[in-house]
This record gives sequence, C-alpha cells and structure tokens, in this order.
Amino acid sequence: MSRFLRFAVLMLLVSCGGNFSAPRNLDNACSIVDQRPKYLRAMQKAERRWGVPVHVQMATIHQESKFIGNARTPHRYALGVIPMGRQSSAYGYAQAIDGTWDDYRKANGRIGAKRDRIEDATDFMGWYMDQSEKKLGLSKWDARTQYLAYHEGHTGYARGSHNQKAWLLRVSEAVGERSRLYQNQLIACGKL
Repeated sequence: MSRFLRFAVLMLLVSCGGNFSAPRNLDNACSIVDQRPKYLRAMQKAERRWGVPVHVQMATIHQESKFIGNARTPHRYALGVIPMGRQSSAYGYAQAIDGTWDDYRKANGRIGAKRDRIEDATDFMGWYMDQSEKKLGLSKWDARTQYLAYHEGHTGYARGSHNQKAWLLRVSEAVGERSRLYQNQLIACGKL
C-alpha cells in the first residue's frame, strides 16, 4: 500500500471519531452489556462511588439518549423553517446541560470530563442522583423519582413542577418499569 493511501486511510479513521451508535436490542440489558462491556464497567464504578445501582443508571440513560454518546436535543424552528438553535444544551449519554455539567466538573475536580464518554456520563449521573438523595431524600434505588428530579432539576422537583406534567409522570413510570426489567435481566444473566 502506498504511503499516500495509508495516510488517507489513517485520516479517514481519525476523522470518524468515536463509536456513538446505540447497541442493538435496547430492551435487553444483558445484550447491551455483552455488546459494550465498558458500559457495565463504567456503571459499576459509578455504583461503587455513588451508590446508584447499575439498572437505575441504565434505565435513565436509555430514556435520555438511547445509549447514543453524542445525542443532542432537536433543533427549534421559527415559522417551521428558520433554524433557532437547539431546544437545550443537553448533550451526550446523560443529556447533561451545560450549567449542571460544569457544576459536576468543578465539584469533583473533573475538568477534563466529557459528556460523550460513558465513564464520565455515568459518574455524572451517580453524582447527580447522590445529590438528589442528599437534597431531596430520594432513594437511589427508585428510578422513577430519581428520573423526575433528574429531568426537572432539584429546585423544580422540590417545587413539584413535575406534578403539572402528565407526560413526564408517564415517562418516569416507564423509566421505573425499565429499571426493574433491566435489574431482573442482569440478575438472570449473572451481571448483578
């Protein structure tokens, strides 16, 4: 292979960046962690550090990004055609917004942390849910209420803003159900 061709192939590989595609079969926790063992390692590390169970993390990531590392919120349009930017600054596996991500990085000395790295995203999620337990008294094992506080923020949850959003209450129920499903699956395949 010529030097130029090798260089071109190398540049193509570098420009492609990381693998941000979702695993196949998102309804099967065992399949997800078999395809992406580093996901399980990252979630187990966050569980050891923050006490948030793997299945709660998995269900939240599923809801937020469907395990797509570079997920972003949709664009907004004026008059249906004029681009107005994204709906929020949420990005990555955990869909963390800029301000909350910055708070996490400062509080934990993780200035180089990136939202599109699973290890950083799960650590962030563990930190945030640990804060939800400390500030709001929410169990780290309760995916439904943890998700409500995650979505609304600690202040919004404390004010009860989620109670006026029937769609969000339905979504949080689905997150709770998925967490229980993932827990049972991970137990059955020996991953928990």
